[in-house]
Amino acid sequence: MLFNSFGFLFFFLPIVLAGFFWIAKRSELFAAAWLAAASLFFYAWWDYRYLPLLLISIVINYCVGLQIAESASAWKKRWLIGGVAFDLSLLAYYKYAGFFTSIVTQFSNLALDFKDVILPIGISFFTFTQIAYLVDTYQGKVKEYRFIHYLLFVTYFPHLIAGPVLHHKEMMPQFADINNYKPSFENFSVGAFVFIIGLVKKVLIADNLAPYANDLFSSSAAPSFLIAWGGVFAYAFQIYFDFSGYSDMAIGLSRLFGVKLPLNFNSPYKSENIVEFWRRWHMTLSRFLRDYLYIALGGNRYGLFRRYTNLMVTMLLGGLWHGAGWNYLIWGGLHGIYLIVNHAWQAAANRSDFSPAGKGWKLASSIITFLAVCFAWVFFRAVDLNSAEQIIFGLVGKFGIGIPNAIAAHLGASAVLLENFGVKFFLGGGTRFVETWLWVAGAAFIAFFLPNTQQMARGFFPALDFVQNGNSNSLINIVWQPNRSWALILSVFAVFCLLSLNKPSDFLYFQF
Repeated sequence: MLFNSFGFLFFFLPIVLAGFFWIAKRSELFAAAWLAAASLFFYAWWDYRYLPLLLISIVINYCVGLQIAESASAWKKRWLIGGVAFDLSLLAYYKYAGFFTSIVTQFSNLALDFKDVILPIGISFFTFTQIAYLVDTYQGKVKEYRFIHYLLFVTYFPHLIAGPVLHHKEMMPQFADINNYKPSFENFSVGAFVFIIGLVKKVLIADNLAPYANDLFSSSAAPSFLIAWGGVFAYAFQIYFDFSGYSDMAIGLSRLFGVKLPLNFNSPYKSENIVEFWRRWHMTLSRFLRDYLYIALGGNRYGLFRRYTNLMVTMLLGGLWHGAGWNYLIWGGLHGIYLIVNHAWQAAANRSDFSPAGKGWKLASSIITFLAVCFAWVFFRAVDLNSAEQIIFGLVGKFGIGIPNAIAAHLGASAVLLENFGVKFFLGGGTRFVETWLWVAGAAFIAFFLPNTQQMARGFFPALDFVQNGNSNSLINIVWQPNRSWALILSVFAVFCLLSLNKPSDFLYFQF
């Protein structure tokens, strides 16, 4: 079930919300059970045949968690290893078995035949959530073991199929707080604002950028320079607003029930370096990879070479987490290289007392970071390596620079000058060319110069780990208030979104 569908908006959500607060008047535990049952229904709506897999995973992890908590110290680690091995085996079978079988077949004489299985939606998210739970239990951070609350923690529908990756310690105190079982005007108003802004990002921006990105990635043979960059920028902003929109919608939906989710997206394209980018993009996945993989590998505790090796391994596995394929592996490897270069540069700057603090330097750093991220998106989005190679060649100008004849006709004498510099003119595609760059320019303005959702709602602590940091890096100051003017604005946005829902599209992160 999609958040941006009529069935969810007009049937599922109102029924679940009304039922939750009606039951909560009688019993908070039953209300939690109702919300967990609704979340299971939400999951089963996609494909009921995978519901038993989700439940088996939950029951086994819950039981293993109890064993870790209650066992003598010698057995704690064995239960932890067993539980994590079980979780990883599910991922290995459903997500990676086909990929690794194809590698073995490709590089050996073995004729292995693996029948592809459908990837259960959300398996990466509910598996990572439960691995974090087992590790936290082993470290003594888990204090509550009520099964209904654990079931709700894993299945909670705002985060179940596309994140954020939650920590047990973040959610359990909120599920146990009786104040969250009472309807609240502030929670409804903040939740509705954040949800509608997320819906706008997804339906009115990301979905309208998609055709221009698809033009390039579905037909990537020898694109010229501006065609290549236009398509790559269109995809860069499509995935930006798609993921940002989903993250906002998840936070807004959860706030309706009085529960605050952690931030998962914080204007990452405003970052001045790649380290900062990963602190702002998919924030809960980044902290999971840092806390449970990078630090577990040794982090920066065993010298420079080991530190950079751990960084690369973490990003390669992070790439594979997004998908089983060479493209995702290369994408993760590129970000591993970016991070190593960033850390090496920072170390060199510290040794030489070089302090790059000027506005010009920061602007250049932000542009370089953004272009590096866009370059890596090519591998993330391309259907295969050959397509990625063609687009990369286009980005560096191997196929020349081309402009539609329709545009050249308006350039007057400048057209001759451009032609002398090697610019070519081609027939057709003028309208598409202009639309692509207009959408890219509009999306760039919103991403780079407007405050994000949590900054607009900063007076109401919209997310669990929100830090009050004002309206930094924004050209226009926008502050949301629960008043009539904003109600009118949001109503207009909502109407435009509803008029665009005749063909609801999937969120890009659903496939991970």
